Formats: sequence, C-alpha cells, structure tokens
Amino acid sequence: MEKVVLAFSGGLDTSVCVKLLEEKYDMEVITACVDVGQPEDEIERPGMVANKIGSFKHYTIDAKDEFASEFIFKAVKANAMYEGYPLSTALARPLIAMKIVELAEKEGATAIAHGCTGKGNDQFRFESTIRSGSVCDIIAPVRDLNLTRTEEMEYAKSHGIPTPSDKLYSIDENLWGRSIEGDILEDPMVETPEEAFSWTRSSEDAPDEAQIIEMEFEEGVPVAIDGDKMAPVQLIRECNRIAGIHAIGRVDIVEDRIIGLKSRENYETPGAVLIITAHKALEQITLTREELKFAETISQTYAELVYNGLWHEPLREDLDAIVDKMQRRVSGKVRVKLHKGGMRILGREAPFSLYSQDAVSFEDKELDQREMAGMVKNYGLQAACYQKVCKKD
Repeated sequence: MEKVVLAFSGGLDTSVCVKLLEEKYDMEVITACVDVGQPEDEIERPGMVANKIGSFKHYTIDAKDEFASEFIFKAVKANAMYEGYPLSTALARPLIAMKIVELAEKEGATAIAHGCTGKGNDQFRFESTIRSGSVCDIIAPVRDLNLTRTEEMEYAKSHGIPTPSDKLYSIDENLWGRSIEGDILEDPMVETPEEAFSWTRSSEDAPDEAQIIEMEFEEGVPVAIDGDKMAPVQLIRECNRIAGIHAIGRVDIVEDRIIGLKSRENYETPGAVLIITAHKALEQITLTREELKFAETISQTYAELVYNGLWHEPLREDLDAIVDKMQRRVSGKVRVKLHKGGMRILGREAPFSLYSQDAVSFEDKELDQREMAGMVKNYGLQAACYQKVCKKD
C-alpha cells in the first residue's frame, strides 16, 4: 500500500481526509501537524484526533523558531502588508508545506495531501510550494470530490470521526496572527461579535492609562523591549501581549482572494502592527528618500508574492537580497505610546541616522539660505511652461 503524508490540523476538513484517503484512494495515511505557534491545545489535539481516527502514524513538527527568524523577520524587514494588514496565515503556509515535503521524503511517501477546498487561497500556497520541492503526487480530497461542508459533516458522523463542534468560526492561528472567518461574518454588514476575538481587548476595555515602550532593532530586526533582550519567539509573543492589551491590531477587511472572490476576513495581529509600525519609524531616519520610495514598492510586491503562495519565486529571494542590504543601517531604538487602540511614535534614535538637528534648525547659518534662490527659481519649470502654453485663454 502506498503512503501519503497529510498536512493535519485536526479540523473537519483534514479529519475527513484521513478516511477518504483510506477508502477512496486506498492509501496508508501519515498525519503531520507543524507547530508555527498555535495554542498548545491545537498542537496536542491533532495527535489525539489522528490516533482516534486511526492514521498509520502521526508527527508533530516544531517549527516556531524557524518561522520567527526565517519568515516573520523577513516580512518585518520588508514591511509586508497585503491590502493594509500584516500577513500571518499566508506567511506560515510555505513553511508548513516545506516540512511536509521533508517528512514525505523521510517516510518514502508517494503522495502529499491537504484539506483545502477549491474556493480558498491555501490550495495555491500549499501546492506551489510542494511542487517546487517534491515529485510526490498531490491529493486534495475535499476539493477533488467537490464536497460541501454539510456533506463533510455527514461523512464524519457516519464514520465516527470527531469534529470540533465548539467553534462558531473558522479560525487559523499562529505566532504572527489570528484569522477569523465564516458563519455570520460572511455577511459584510454584520459587526464582528466581541467573543470572536481572543488576542485583543476592545478599545472600551483597554486600560485607561497609556503604556510607553522602547523597542530596539538591529539591522531591521527587533531584538529587545525596554532594554530586555529576547529570542525571536519570546519577543513576538510579548509584543502580541502588550499591543493586545491596548486594543491594537484588529483588522476587519474585505480582501481579494487569489481566485478573484472577495472575502470578508477578520484578523488579530497586535504584535505585527506594533513591530512594523516601529520598524517603519526607524526607517524614516535611516533610509534616504529614494530608498523609502522604493521600499514601498518592495513592501507591496513582497506581500503579494507571499499572499499568492509564491514564497519559492526567485523574485522573493531577489527582494530579500535588496532588503537585507538596505536594512544594514536600520538599527536603533523607537519609543512608542499605546493607548486604547491608538499608537503614537514618541521618539527614535539610530547610529546611522540621516537626520541632522543642527542642519534643520532655524538658527543654523551654515546652510546659506541665499543659495536656494536659484534652485527655487527653476523648480517646477515644466509645470510652469505647461500652464503658459496649454492653458491659454
């Protein structure tokens, strides 16, 4: 019997896939859950569910440190924001797929399976990454059999498959963010209920007293909070905690999926918003005007590549090389004030700062103001010519 490795979360889709792969495809199923910072119960539960369903073997793969240093921090340096929000689910998918490919090779599997439907983004993210690193066949039972949610529930019930019945919404959570969708949230006129949120307080429930923190960066990467040096995973979690308390990081958006559908999504990304905001503030005093302009283009392109599941695209590696070169000067400290859903930059300093307090001062005489007259006289020359030539009465 041929082996298949199934990317397994223990949710409805992947749970029914175990039996479908056995019954419909006649394969020996190996399940694997990749830990990229999910809650502890979401790491433990897949193993118990897989054992109850009867998978041949189950693996739990710890990839939190790699996710933080090789994916999240690359996204921070590029300020990767898709349609206005920091990517979390999309950023983790290529790493999960890479770990599944490694496991399939280790187990001698001939196929890799996932529980994606044909309407979402993850089918692209998983399969493009898998095909870039493996010759295994790819099986997507839910999509390939055109199953509805109701049909999956009926199949699970008839086969004694445990389902997570306590969840009202479809939730994906990792170290960098939490996505919430489905059920009543599919109506874009329905306000997201407070119980849907887990990482962030509402602005009404946030502390009345503001909190000021100082974040330190080295070459574009956050390394310390208030002088306390931390490992990447610990620092990100602390940023999630601090920003979440002060109601930072809630996003309610109708975004554009890869296949063209518009989808209403809610995200909680408190730490990501805090870190990227501070990072951009530091860039303002360390990068030139032209670098900052180009960084905006990089940010959009980088985010689109990640969102579209093209982590393995050589352009992403090219952008990383450019970003790494630019970020060598992005070191220093940023002081941030957090209060009831708002964030304000109070100060920033950097050893490679391009800001000169003396030069910008109105008391400075070293820069002779009279020398500006010729420059100002010819400034906007073409626009002035246009007005005279093309806008005559």
